Amino acid sequence: MSAEPLIQVDNLKVHYKNGAIKALDGVDIEIARGEVVVVIGPSGSGKSTLLRSLNLLETPTAGTVTVDGVNINGKKVNINLHRQKMGMVFQHFNLFPHMTILRNMTLAPMKLKKVPKAEAEAKALELLERVGLGDRAGAYPSQLSGGQKQRVAIVRALCMDPDVLLFDEPTSALDPEMVGEVLDVMKQLAKEGMTMVVVTHEMGFAREVGSRVVFMDEGTLIEQGTPDEIFNHPKSPRLQDFLAKVL
Repeated sequence: MSAEPLIQVDNLKVHYKNGAIKALDGVDIEIARGEVVVVIGPSGSGKSTLLRSLNLLETPTAGTVTVDGVNINGKKVNINLHRQKMGMVFQHFNLFPHMTILRNMTLAPMKLKKVPKAEAEAKALELLERVGLGDRAGAYPSQLSGGQKQRVAIVRALCMDPDVLLFDEPTSALDPEMVGEVLDVMKQLAKEGMTMVVVTHEMGFAREVGSRVVFMDEGTLIEQGTPDEIFNHPKSPRLQDFLAKVL
């Protein structure tokens, strides 16, 4: 890991209704290249708001988000250019239903990065092969299971050669037996050194794959540390209480 953080968040606030609702209330966090940061916490704690703020899908009320040395919520920043470096995997796949899997995967690289069609397709097919879906390139999303769609969503993000992958509860919409196949792909990416920020309820994944686990509650970052520190030696009463309920 390099000393310079890939992502630096300083005093980030996201308030709604003139400050009556504080989705985020002064969050500071640094994420280094190659880290897998897993964000846990109860529903409504600000986990997804933090994740979405990293590529400005959520507009901060105050504070800064710096990615690769650039303050991305500065006035003159081309945010679309920065979003190309940050792959996002959502809870509900967000695949285009009228396009084949191959077209879903090649659309952004061809349109945004001007990658030639043959090159984009070759890369997409190679990635599909890697996640065990090489034979589904010509299928449509409606012909795939939830787990298959989420695997496609992950490799679609990889088609853009991102610096970081952001996962917003990627397994919470899946049937329990499909969760493992998606987590396996994520584990493999972590092994290969992909920088990842993962919001999840999967405590086993956080414990096994996270290089750092961050616990949030009520819009603030309560505690962070290695999986061993967070799960086996939690310091704050709020984290102890949370773990007693979920483990």
